[in-house]
Amino acid sequence: MSLLTMAFRRSFTTSFRTNLHNIIAELSSMTYILEGLKDLYNQKLKPLELAYNFHDFASPLLADSDFGAKPMVMLLGQYSTGKTTFIKHLLRSNYPGAHVGPEPTTDRFIVIMSGPDERRIPGNTITVQADMPYSGLTGFGSAFLSKFECSQMPHPLLEHVTLIDTPGVLSGEKQRTDRSYDFTGVTSWFASKCDLILLLFDPYKLDISDEFKRVISSLQGHDDKIRVILNKADQVDTQQLMRVYGALMWSLGKVLNTPEVTRVYIGSFNDVPSNETAAANPMGQDLFIKEQNDLIADLKDIPKNACNRRVNEFVKRARAAKVHALIISHLKKEMPILIGKAKAQETLINNLDVQREFHLPAGDFPDVDNFREVLMDYNIDKFEKLRPKLIQTVDDMLSNDIPELLKNFGGNN
Repeated sequence: MSLLTMAFRRSFTTSFRTNLHNIIAELSSMTYILEGLKDLYNQKLKPLELAYNFHDFASPLLADSDFGAKPMVMLLGQYSTGKTTFIKHLLRSNYPGAHVGPEPTTDRFIVIMSGPDERRIPGNTITVQADMPYSGLTGFGSAFLSKFECSQMPHPLLEHVTLIDTPGVLSGEKQRTDRSYDFTGVTSWFASKCDLILLLFDPYKLDISDEFKRVISSLQGHDDKIRVILNKADQVDTQQLMRVYGALMWSLGKVLNTPEVTRVYIGSFNDVPSNETAAANPMGQDLFIKEQNDLIADLKDIPKNACNRRVNEFVKRARAAKVHALIISHLKKEMPILIGKAKAQETLINNLDVQREFHLPAGDFPDVDNFREVLMDYNIDKFEKLRPKLIQTVDDMLSNDIPELLKNFGGNN
């Protein structure tokens, strides 16, 4: 093993263990906040969602397991860029079911979480467990569930963070073979649940294939979660690394439609002996250690950032549910009492001009095309009339209950 690899691993392990007790302390505050959100949802927001069928138009009803789920980190990248090896390097051991090789070895989505012993749980089993937040994956069918599994093992890190290993994104001739399930859809589902998304590249796989472009496009709306890792950087010298970094940024600029520059961590998160030229380069060694320290700091902030994100998503959901109730009740009010209901419903569906009626912010209004498509399967006359008490309850929750809850997690969160 090279000097660089030994120094890198020693520094990585020391930094992570030093910060682990900070992660535990932050998680206690996070647990309090999430328990409070769960109570507010069940008591104040869920009744509004049920009254106006919000779960059919937007997001499914939340289960208790959605609030209690640990923060999740998903790794994405083309095959053999070091995703599974990165997890092995982080855990300092292999997880059950891990396979590493130059060919596409990980052929399934694997959730790596804490457990009393080492075991592998099939996807069909994990998606029906009430205490697991993966029931939504049943919508992708048996073809996907046969490529999904949970890997459990006892580990101090996994007590606070869940890791998601993914199949290598295909390139070249391989991507012409269609998968038996909606790979992009599954990736998007996990992205909505994850708190951090790591895109891995290596110096020899900088091209972004068509499938990888689709995957990255499916992450739209989650740009703040994305981090890029240029892995195996010790296999090139300093001059080559500079050129590789420039080429990577150019490639990313074509697929990540954000005005900000994406953060790229440079390092070598594997146990393969480093290239002797790079190991002898003090500048390279110093750069890798600084970069891995920055990545450790990012991982350390996951619990607090996860709590902030879930509070933010909860508030967005509450506002969306309120707007949905106003829209549905307005459509109900516009329906005739006796005759001409079918014609009136068709007219209302084709002219959804509720945003102006209620002076709603454009950002709160749902996607009109999707809303219209779902509405066509309903009889508007069967919807509830406006129930001001439910609306007022949600308003009170947003203006009073949530700010009071957040006082225990720092005033500005």
